[in-house]
Amino acid sequence: MLVDPSHGLTAQGPSGFTGATLTLDQQRVLFRRWTTGPAVHPHEALLGMLALLHGASSREVKMLQTADLDPHARTTRLGDRPHPVPLDPASWAVLERCLAHREAQRTDNPHVMVTRQTKSGRGPASTAYVSHVLDACGFPPRMIRCTRLLDLVNTMDPKLVAAASAWTPKPP
Repeated sequence: MLVDPSHGLTAQGPSGFTGATLTLDQQRVLFRRWTTGPAVHPHEALLGMLALLHGASSREVKMLQTADLDPHARTTRLGDRPHPVPLDPASWAVLERCLAHREAQRTDNPHVMVTRQTKSGRGPASTAYVSHVLDACGFPPRMIRCTRLLDLVNTMDPKLVAAASAWTPKPP
């Protein structure tokens, strides 16, 4: 009799990223939507642009405060990232539009993204609110962010991307 040495072994799934990402054409449509669409809500444009161009998570955008912004250097602190993130002119314009929207609400809330529920307090927008901000564009925040991060990891040293994004290894 012959013995099957592979009996009892199971194949593991692919060991890379398997999530959905945007095509280049979809990215262009979203970029135009957020930079030229006057009917687009400022919160949608901010979350979308920061995810698409800077790989920002919903949490990083939700927790962003006015004190994190440096208008002279046109940079912002995002989450636990070790260095300020320089913003391109398009992202800065979207941020200014969001700040104008915040200013119109006459609030003392320190967060950039202020809603009707948070304008009288000091807390960030709710997770539920932020998770639905991009509903109108048809793509979830995670998919948009993953598109950018995948591009960065494929074109740069993954260790540099991890360090710049303040990623830590998962415990075993």
